[in-house]
Amino acid sequence: MTRLSKSVDRATALLANANLAADATVRELLEVTNERRGTDLSDLSPAEQAALIAQRSQELQPSADALAGRIVEAAKKDRPFVAKFGIDPTGHEVHLGHAVPMLILSRFQRMGHQVVFIVGDVTAKIGDPSGRSDERPALTDEDIARNLATYRQQVTPFFDFERAQFRHNGDWLREIKLPQLIEITAQIPVSMSLQREDFRKRLEAGQGLSLAELLYSVVMALDSVEINTDLEVGGIDQFLNMQMCRHVMHIRGQVPELVVATSLIEGTDGTGAKMSKSKGNYVPLTAPAGEIFGKIMSVSDRLVQPYFRALSEWLDSELAVTGERVAVGSLHPMDLKKILAGEVTAAVHGVDAAMKAREEFAARFSRRTFGDVEDLPTIADLGQSVTDAVKALGFAKSNGDVRRVAQQNGLRLVVETEGDQDQITLTADEAREPLAALVKDKLGDRTGDCYLKVGRKLARITATS
Repeated sequence: MTRLSKSVDRATALLANANLAADATVRELLEVTNERRGTDLSDLSPAEQAALIAQRSQELQPSADALAGRIVEAAKKDRPFVAKFGIDPTGHEVHLGHAVPMLILSRFQRMGHQVVFIVGDVTAKIGDPSGRSDERPALTDEDIARNLATYRQQVTPFFDFERAQFRHNGDWLREIKLPQLIEITAQIPVSMSLQREDFRKRLEAGQGLSLAELLYSVVMALDSVEINTDLEVGGIDQFLNMQMCRHVMHIRGQVPELVVATSLIEGTDGTGAKMSKSKGNYVPLTAPAGEIFGKIMSVSDRLVQPYFRALSEWLDSELAVTGERVAVGSLHPMDLKKILAGEVTAAVHGVDAAMKAREEFAARFSRRTFGDVEDLPTIADLGQSVTDAVKALGFAKSNGDVRRVAQQNGLRLVVETEGDQDQITLTADEAREPLAALVKDKLGDRTGDCYLKVGRKLARITATS
């Protein structure tokens, strides 16, 4: 039995059988999973290593089997397997989205492989154009050095920087001669760059697109050539850049690197946009424990599992156990979200700080009554269906929207008596029924203030018949 499987067995037993609303159980679970972030994975076989990486990859090119084979090949040649990650330190504040590939890199590191960070002191001056609608402002050497220092400090909870190699791409890019660059670019069709949707949109909109930006992925590829990378890790927004790295390595007579692209997590605002400082929907790693916990608690229920996958060391088997418990009603979605908030907070600040943040959150929000909330919209017509009432309130635009909320256990009738709440989850089928019948059937003789809860939105039911 591997060290990882022992940890998974301990966690699965808790997830399947314990009361996950209890603080003592949550603390025990966080201790198990937080310890896992440092678990030695070198006892996994190459196939098991590849499978573990594949679980958290949105794209693994060309395949998990190819990754396992490359690991075996490196071992046969008695050389380290080299995983590359490029950092263009273009900003000083780091958020949770930046930590996602760090978990993959941490796994490679704990498997015994060599992780090489390429510090883009040259490429940062171009600015990665991926997903941008305009050109980046130029950075000075001082800007880059200052940003890198804060980056290392902030992401340390997710990755052991002391065991990684750091290389500055200026060390070799400044030595590239023009004839060498022409020789490479002559073998790269312009269509490889212009297939990018972000470039096409900028050109169609008449916005600027510099030749330096067109060359960005080629210059980035020269980093892979320099260190003869086995594999590169990056966000899915880097996928085309990493494809260029494979192409240029082939041009230079090297075996093309493998590519692991991680998901981009959505921001906390529920709009579907990726987590971004520019949109203000991010969780900074410099935030105190209580703020991180609270920001995770604010996300939509539908993001709980994607956040677990991207930001924790939980495996799919463990997520399946909790998903089943939510589906059968033995675990409230709010309790699962509190565990997620604890996981992320513990990763940055430790288990003790996470449990304190959990306690403070409960004191501030869980005991607050809906009667204290001012200016709530009201529902007076109980002859209409729940779906029609939700649309009339503006809480949803279509029947499909209401159905999706119900399928995520987010549609509830609530009765509140002297501060005590009883919440009844409504199914998608029940959402089509008249409110009057549901209130009578679900609440019976219970008295108190009645509410309809739609996700995080709330309306007061003012009529009783």
